[in-house]
Amino acid sequence: MAGRIPRHFIDELIARTDIVDFIDSRVKLKKKGGGYRARCPFHNGNNDSSFSVNDKQQFYHCFNCGASGNVLTFAMEYEGLEFVDAVDTLSSQLGLEVPREESTHTGGQPTPYVDRKDMYILMGDIAKYYQQQLSQHKNSEKVINYVKGRGLSGQTVKHFQIGYAPEGWDNVYKRFSNSAEIEKQLLEAGMIKNRETGGSYDFFNDRLMFPILDRRGRVVGFGGRVFDNQEPKYLNSPETPLFHKGKELYGLYQVKQAHKDIKRILVVEGYMDVVALAQYGIDYAVASLGTATTPDHIHTLFRNTSEIVCCFDGDKAGRAAAWRALENALPYIQDGRTLRFMFLADGEDPDSFVQKEGKDNFESLISQSLPLSDFLFQQLLAQVDMTSSDSKSKLAQLAIPLIGRLNESIFRQMMEERLTKLLGIELEGLQKLLPKEENQQKKTVKNKTTPMRLAISILLQHPNIAYGLPEFPEFKEIQLPGLNLLNSLLDICRVSPNITTGQLLEHWRETPQSKQLNQLAVWQNNIKEDKYEDQFLDTLEKFLNLHLNNKIEYLKQKARSSEALTTEETQQLAILLSEQKQN
Repeated sequence: MAGRIPRHFIDELIARTDIVDFIDSRVKLKKKGGGYRARCPFHNGNNDSSFSVNDKQQFYHCFNCGASGNVLTFAMEYEGLEFVDAVDTLSSQLGLEVPREESTHTGGQPTPYVDRKDMYILMGDIAKYYQQQLSQHKNSEKVINYVKGRGLSGQTVKHFQIGYAPEGWDNVYKRFSNSAEIEKQLLEAGMIKNRETGGSYDFFNDRLMFPILDRRGRVVGFGGRVFDNQEPKYLNSPETPLFHKGKELYGLYQVKQAHKDIKRILVVEGYMDVVALAQYGIDYAVASLGTATTPDHIHTLFRNTSEIVCCFDGDKAGRAAAWRALENALPYIQDGRTLRFMFLADGEDPDSFVQKEGKDNFESLISQSLPLSDFLFQQLLAQVDMTSSDSKSKLAQLAIPLIGRLNESIFRQMMEERLTKLLGIELEGLQKLLPKEENQQKKTVKNKTTPMRLAISILLQHPNIAYGLPEFPEFKEIQLPGLNLLNSLLDICRVSPNITTGQLLEHWRETPQSKQLNQLAVWQNNIKEDKYEDQFLDTLEKFLNLHLNNKIEYLKQKARSSEALTTEETQQLAILLSEQKQN
């Protein structure tokens, strides 16, 4: 099996998949003006027209959250797919087989390609194996007694596909490793490890196993819990090509299956908390896999709901974890989104509390949870004594950077007003101290009009204007920021009469220039529809004139120095001066 997907196939795939049809089958689009509009599926805004799809450019963009890309990007973001899986999805719709190029080691030997699809199948098979072991293994009585002792029903165990990794160090290895390729997959998936002395051993043994599912319901990793007081109590799969614990949330797939419209998501700390809460009818909880609640977690959660409630222990460690979650969430807060915090008494966790007190009492605690604003000021005020002006100054130093990370919104204004009352100053005075919202600063800088930015934005939005243009060897001699990128774009567009914005941008996926190009593809450059070609050619001419002037200046300087011009250089200078005069 070979490796990379050929570039020409990706170009063809994007060209043959109409982005309007693809998105409309998932998000209902309405015709508006020269394109199509909808409520953005990537954030929880209320604007029914913020999400724009351009059928000519084969490109989408949200004017609120900034999400943008071609049909492949939409498939990846909307359905939670890796790039290769998105290619497979589009190919299947068109009835195409994905070709592969052969990649090689430096020694010239072919590199075996491990298909990501096969790894997902393997992980699913291992999950089924663990489930079988839960009821069939000779030690199953110990395991079943533990599960029953935790109050879990057979239905709940089945719903979350909970299993058992049997005692021993090579059960999975012996059961599944029947070829060198599958052994390589087991290693890459983190299910076995190599011994320094040779051979391999299972990563998990004698643990209750919780499969971690991605947004498509595929097994990407596991969490394993011991049955006694050994450490670590929970062991997670290592980072793998399939599993990144800073991005995945245990139970999110089940929440999405249970609710078409998710009103609220509760974030808890452990697998058993999610499972126990679901058994008691609180089927909207997820766990953050033993790590802090990351920005990726917050981003994912707000794409699925408008209200997040983080549930932590009430001790010092729990409040510290809550504070980290708050800091990571600030850039994602906007009007219509709510983040709240609830804290349980020492010694309690959601699992133990719901089993003792029941669903109604637990949900009563959720309704009493602290809004982000209250928790933020509660934590800050605990650090200062508000009786002195120095303390008020310290509060300002602590609060201003945090409020400055919020997007411009009514919520930010309320936070500013609350701080001014505590400080006893006017709102105008506070706003002078507050940093401008970071994204707004970046946007202002990036949207500054320069000839290069103008040329690239026009070409991205109208790639056909460069078809048939000659090459400009002069561009390779000019040291001008962005010119190499413009040249690369021209090289593609001058030989591609029907290329779209979506296809063109695909050539820069996963490159440092990708984000900037996506922004320029939707930049409002204020060029009228009947003038963009003239403007583009005029800008190219400016660059050529710059080269002309630079060359003339170089030859004149040389002539003024002690080093005389050659006959050829003298003739060249005369020709360049003549061209300059004509221009």
